[in-house]
Amino acid sequence: MDAKTLCLGALSRGDASGYEIKKAFEEGPLSHIHEASFGAIYPALTELERQGLVTGREMAQEKRPDKKVYALTEDGLRALHLALLAPPARDKTRSDFLFILFLGHRVAAPRLAELIDGRIAWYQDCLSRMEACDLSAGPPGETFVHGLGLAVYTAARDYLVAHRADLLAAVAEHDRLVAE
Repeated sequence: MDAKTLCLGALSRGDASGYEIKKAFEEGPLSHIHEASFGAIYPALTELERQGLVTGREMAQEKRPDKKVYALTEDGLRALHLALLAPPARDKTRSDFLFILFLGHRVAAPRLAELIDGRIAWYQDCLSRMEACDLSAGPPGETFVHGLGLAVYTAARDYLVAHRADLLAAVAEHDRLVAE
């Protein structure tokens, strides 16, 4: 999904500044779905405003510089609807963690244990934050994706917990055989 569509989608939830859009992708409801950097968001918002798909207004802040808040226009809502009709690209998993585990036989077992334990803790932290969100009154798509996210993160955490010892034992055995 391109940055303009991501911004339109975020703004369909309500008016927001570029910073607030970034936060939605960083730690808000979109954080487990997609990434959007400031380097992509601000040029996208500038282009969307130029195209008349969003409007921007300066908003005064106490003891801070003014911020620019963007709102979706009717044309922007139509553009979002058209973008949502396009077939989605295939999901891609790019994970340094999975790459390291894939080559786990080249990593010392204590380091693997540390990485796995850290990832289990990370999943648990994400799950705790997601479970604290009450999306029961939200739009059906948000509620559905929230539930799917909980299921995926729970399954990943549970797999790591259930199979951690198996990987560590296999790596230790591999190391023993290589040492002989």
